[in-house]
Amino acid sequence: MNTSSNNMHINEFGIEHAHWRNWVGNQSCVRAARAAPTSEDELCTLIRDATGKGLNVRVAGSGHSFTPVALTSGLHLTLANMTGVRHIDHEKRRVTAAAGTTINQLVGVLKAEGLSMINQGDIDSQALAGALTTGTHGTGITLGNMASSIVGMKLVQPDGEIIVVDESTPDLLLASRVSLGVLGAISEITLQVTDSFNLHERIWREDFESVMEKHDELARKHRHFSFFWCPYEQSRHCYCLPDTAATSTTGRTTDVCEVKVMDITDRPPFESAFEKVAYSSDVYPIEYVPNFHELEYAVPLIHSKDALRAVRKLMLEDFPEAIYPIEYRFTAGDGAWMSPFYEQDSVTISVSGEPGTDYWDYLRAVDAILRAYGGRPHWGKMHFLTGEDVAALYPRAGDFRALRRQLDPQGFYLNDHLSLLFR
Repeated sequence: MNTSSNNMHINEFGIEHAHWRNWVGNQSCVRAARAAPTSEDELCTLIRDATGKGLNVRVAGSGHSFTPVALTSGLHLTLANMTGVRHIDHEKRRVTAAAGTTINQLVGVLKAEGLSMINQGDIDSQALAGALTTGTHGTGITLGNMASSIVGMKLVQPDGEIIVVDESTPDLLLASRVSLGVLGAISEITLQVTDSFNLHERIWREDFESVMEKHDELARKHRHFSFFWCPYEQSRHCYCLPDTAATSTTGRTTDVCEVKVMDITDRPPFESAFEKVAYSSDVYPIEYVPNFHELEYAVPLIHSKDALRAVRKLMLEDFPEAIYPIEYRFTAGDGAWMSPFYEQDSVTISVSGEPGTDYWDYLRAVDAILRAYGGRPHWGKMHFLTGEDVAALYPRAGDFRALRRQLDPQGFYLNDHLSLLFR
């Protein structure tokens, strides 16, 4: 396959020239070459040929990161032609899929096979490898992020050779789960799943202080508990949230929380305005319009309410123009070296700026608050970390960097952004 700049291959983003941008348009690059391999062998050959010419390599996934993680001026890959489930082990409840398989493609197969993902986020259109290895998560105080379900993967090295990662290589597995693609291009991934289950979802509107009073009880009582705090009436519309006014106990439309709980149930499927029962992966996703640029940090659970109150105060008093809701979700700690939740039960607090506006002072002010509480960023969402910050926040950062240098001493899988963090 010719990947030279004079004869570029058209990838699945529909772009017929060298320029690429992510789904919300805040990150872009001009690539020297691009390709959409259709097999593992082709992927290995492309990478070996590119590094042999001195080109850096990045895999774009579905382009859902708000950070420069996918950018490169070298070889830009999409794995959109490497999809599908390769193997299902029903006895162990494990599934192996090509790395370009999207979450919604995977769960369609799982549903037909009587299986479910253990947990899931609220967007399901991302490619598996990109979503999981940036730290993507759902909500649930006893449930880890999505990467914690990874039990194996294949990593294509700069010379085109493949490293098989599984439970027989425990350190490599823990390093690779949240690795942002700097340890190698993932060709396939194996996940621990579970028996199929239905979820019972309920949504309602409640005053902020009322939710704070019930916070611990709701988190403990429900498998999944999350909410969007909406400072103003128009905030709900920023994320296309449903109108739950009919469920409000006070009639307020400002300083309110749009609350959601979900629990495993044996009840038959049904759906009403504010309640439904359906297969797990038919309940998790909500639809977002790409009209926001998001920052999200995982704050230790013990500080989560204080951190939320501080950001809420900042928004109401210092940045009243910041109208996007705060999203608030729970995630259990895990052992992945660069996970935002490394050995730390956490709550993620996310805020957004409006594209086309100067939101940097606001996001930096939120960053200062959340970092003061020990927050670590979701790697696919906007943050302000330096290399020194990474070393301070992640106890295994030194080990991760040493492993990265061992596997890719010339830094072919890095870009400017990733070099700052992990070189």
